[in-house]
Amino acid sequence: MAKENKRLLSLDILRGITIAGMLLVNNPGSWSYLYRPLAHADWIGLSPTDLVFPFFVFCMGVSMAFSLKKFNYKMSGPLMWKIVRRTVILFLIGWLVQWFGHLVRGLCKGDPFVEAVNNLDTLRYLGVFQRLALVYFFGSLCAVLFKRKFIPWLAGIILVAYAFILGFGNGYEFSLENIIAQIDNSVLGTNHMYHEWAYGEQLSFDPEGILSTLPCIAHVLIGYLVGRMILSVHNNTERVTKMLLWGTLMLLAGWLLQYGIPCGKKMWSSTFVMITCGMAMCIQAMLIHFVDIKGKRGGWSRFFESFGVNPLALYLLGTILAILFGAIPIGHNAEGDNITIHSAVYNFFNSFCNEYTASALYAIAFVLLNWVIGHVLYKKKIYIKI
Repeated sequence: MAKENKRLLSLDILRGITIAGMLLVNNPGSWSYLYRPLAHADWIGLSPTDLVFPFFVFCMGVSMAFSLKKFNYKMSGPLMWKIVRRTVILFLIGWLVQWFGHLVRGLCKGDPFVEAVNNLDTLRYLGVFQRLALVYFFGSLCAVLFKRKFIPWLAGIILVAYAFILGFGNGYEFSLENIIAQIDNSVLGTNHMYHEWAYGEQLSFDPEGILSTLPCIAHVLIGYLVGRMILSVHNNTERVTKMLLWGTLMLLAGWLLQYGIPCGKKMWSSTFVMITCGMAMCIQAMLIHFVDIKGKRGGWSRFFESFGVNPLALYLLGTILAILFGAIPIGHNAEGDNITIHSAVYNFFNSFCNEYTASALYAIAFVLLNWVIGHVLYKKKIYIKI
């Protein structure tokens, strides 16, 4: 049996899998040509792509348990400052990345600041980084303000209350009557929201909106409870047994309840939380078994470790590179339109395979590029905390 480490390599690997997955599904060669597993479910349902973000939220909760241990899970001035500082940084990153996109596109047109300023009135208030900021903030507060034994009840109450809110507020319908859309449109404004497509129709519906952040807090708390269990149970075999047991029960319960409470990522439904958390727990258990107990490490594990030790930094890097590759012109086609790095690489792949395969190959190449950078940081033991 491999010697047990204070640092669970399996957690780094699971984080790395989710970051690689997020980069893969967010950067196709063409959004018009996606293999079905690489696309989100239209509305109700679950695809492999729908798993990557909730898995990362779960991992954030697990990591939160390790981080808060340094403060003995008690509120203090230094801890509050850390929570507020990280929350603000994540929010600012989310906004600055959007603004940077407008700036780069404007630069390519010759008027960078005009483009950036003119698009401030359509800047999306919420997004992936902003959601991470909110669930980290409220999840951390819940973790230190409530005793551990009350956290499962708190997460359960949130999920039950959210299911009732959506049930009585048309929350499972893709329409402007949906309570999630109504709140977001009223508070955020249509111009500052994501415009979602489903069933051939477009609506102002934000998948990282205000109301749907509520179950995401329960999501991170479930991850936190798993992290506390990992810390309190020192035998890896017992860890695996408990995680498989609770993960299977949660997955089964979510699967059965989805017939009355539809499972969908875009509204982050209660059954979506249960199913994805259950799956994440089972996968984490399997990784602990193979990596931390059996010592089955190799090139496959180090590939994901390179992403997992710097998860948010590499996701941010990938987001910035995607903006640059999609905006910077490197030539012109016969019609006089700009050829960007993105389009050039995609067209290269498309020259010897069909559009769907070319789109997937571009996404894989993009992940590998980010991995090279992440692996250099990994080898040099450079860890960038956000």
